[in-house]
Amino acid sequence: MTSTNALALLYTALSVSVPTFGWVLLGLALRRVGLVSAAFVGTVSRLAFNYGLPLMLFASAAQVDYATLGSARHLLAGALGTVLTLALAWGYSRWRGHPRALQGIFVQAAFRSNLAIVGLGLAISAYGERGPLLAALPVALMTALYNVLAVWVLNSTLSSTTSATSLLLGIARNPLIIGIGAGVALSVSGLPVPAIVVPAGAALSFFFLPLMLVCIGGSMQVSQLRRTGAIAWEATAWRLCVGPLLTVLLALSMGVRDEPLGVLFLLAASPVAAASFVMVVAARGDGVLAANIVVLTTLLSIVTVTLGFFLLSLFSLVGHLG
Repeated sequence: MTSTNALALLYTALSVSVPTFGWVLLGLALRRVGLVSAAFVGTVSRLAFNYGLPLMLFASAAQVDYATLGSARHLLAGALGTVLTLALAWGYSRWRGHPRALQGIFVQAAFRSNLAIVGLGLAISAYGERGPLLAALPVALMTALYNVLAVWVLNSTLSSTTSATSLLLGIARNPLIIGIGAGVALSVSGLPVPAIVVPAGAALSFFFLPLMLVCIGGSMQVSQLRRTGAIAWEATAWRLCVGPLLTVLLALSMGVRDEPLGVLFLLAASPVAAASFVMVVAARGDGVLAANIVVLTTLLSIVTVTLGFFLLSLFSLVGHLG
């Protein structure tokens, strides 16, 4: 391959990562100059989680052709990659001798990415209007799986008391799961998709998702990084490098290629979800460590996502971009 072609592929990879992470960095800058407040971030985040993202994912799920779902090996690869990452990260954490109270925080960070905001934003940057359609089902499946595994991991290491019943009810009431489930039900019912659904989903993707990315940047406390220890850097390496690599290798071994592989990588390579910090604090764990991992992975994923997508493009594995 010529240097010109390699540079073109690098530009393509940057065109995927920069539009998404640019909004995050803008939010960080606006927070530092006082133009974005914590109250604003909290309000927008609640609106996004309860209404904006569920409606956007509903619109995407309603347009998916589920007749081909049986051949959607990327869904299985995503689930298996998540469980494999968790198992290996737990073994690594025990081998490293991390204190038990920190093991759960490390393991959760290793397997849990920000699917519905950063991952979805990256999918849209890479594949345009097809991005939400391709990402809707993986986001639904892996969001449910993340919540189940995160509660189990934190219960096992922090001795919290979340019951199986409350866990299942929490997942059933998750607005993201409800939105995607409603979209799936509409699609398989045979009823026509209302004409407003497609443009509404596109409008939400265009206006609401950037606002959410700005809020992620506005919620980051970079000053806390001064207290970052080795375990936060190790968790960052697992989240941004080890986890995505394991998932991609597993997907390739299952024959996943082109757009499904590209979306799966972008979802798996996203930084740690902010919800992981909330769950750690709720379980009375080390909130500073959890917050530091969120900030580190968000900032460094700009590099790792770009490099990873460039390499996959170099070997013609991720399909054509939108």
